[in-house]
Amino acid sequence: MTDEPNLLGAYVRARRELVTPEQAGIPVLGVRRVPGLRREEVAMLAGISADYYLRLEQGRDRNPSVQVLESLARVLRLDEDATAYLLSLGAGRPRRRRRRPRKETVPPGIAGLVSALPLPALVEGRYLDVLAVNALATALSPRLAVGANRLRDAFLDPAEQALYPDWPDAGAGMVAGFRRSVGAETDDPRVIDLVGELSLASPEFSRLWARHDVAACEGAAKHIDHPQLGLLRLNRERLGVSGTTGQTLVVYHPDPDSDSAEKLALLASTLPTLWTRPGTSSRPTPDAPRIPGV
Repeated sequence: MTDEPNLLGAYVRARRELVTPEQAGIPVLGVRRVPGLRREEVAMLAGISADYYLRLEQGRDRNPSVQVLESLARVLRLDEDATAYLLSLGAGRPRRRRRRPRKETVPPGIAGLVSALPLPALVEGRYLDVLAVNALATALSPRLAVGANRLRDAFLDPAEQALYPDWPDAGAGMVAGFRRSVGAETDDPRVIDLVGELSLASPEFSRLWARHDVAACEGAAKHIDHPQLGLLRLNRERLGVSGTTGQTLVVYHPDPDSDSAEKLALLASTLPTLWTRPGTSSRPTPDAPRIPGV
């Protein structure tokens, strides 16, 4: 046995508990005492022995073949992102010294671009820290400020949750995206600290983290219920920042000539300026004028 975390076993166990017998095509006879599928049912459907599957869950075998993992992915109804994550857990990693991660630094050119964009924009780090942000993004949410953490604010600040009309789905997507971002490195000290803090403070986060959902955070239409502007529909674009490890440029833009475009333009008109020195937080000044008529 090894003292390394049993990530593969924890993942397949969590996922089998989410697959119902009906989804797997197994007739239900009598009372079932376990959620989801039994171990022997997963093994049968994947074409492996029950003893071998048990060894995988218990961490006594951590290097299954790609064929076995792909069979498990099929039985556990994993999508492309989740399958890739499962394969990464079974790839085997060399032991490494655990050390505090180095500070994430936004490239000067990207920091300047964020400040200059006339659209809400920010840079997220691999732990969903806000590394750079412009004034218009902060006007959408005061929690969008350099040094904030998107995951912590979303689950611990009711005002942040109130911005999302579809909060349950938004929260679940954020947790799944975070797990994909950190990948198999859940023993990273920063991940341990953040997950531990949120698991203690938020039962909702703890429940979602235990599901082991994995999903890519991609471009999509997002609805924001702004306290002054009302409902906005903005397109969110996510672009990887080259030369960094996991940094993402996030930009929100409305459809042309839409009601949301008019509201966003009105919000921008209340800001003293959208352009600040690169690398600085462009939070609006406290005496920024109020939005008239909304």
